Amino acid sequence: MKKLLGLLAVTGMLFTAACGEKEASEETEIEVIIEDMEEAAEEVIEEAEEMMEEAEEAIEDAVEA
Repeated sequence: MKKLLGLLAVTGMLFTAACGEKEASEETEIEVIIEDMEEAAEEVIEEAEEMMEEAEEAIEDAVEA
């Protein structure tokens, strides 16, 4: 009986550890996704700023002409 209880206890601890690792890997995946989204957003903002600068220059050239 003691062996059975010990086996159940070890099984429970292994199950808990496996679930804990799974959550950690999911959190890591989420962090990677968030970082990728932040990088993509920064790139879009930079491209938009460049386009605005080009548009401003084109407008200034058109006004001067």
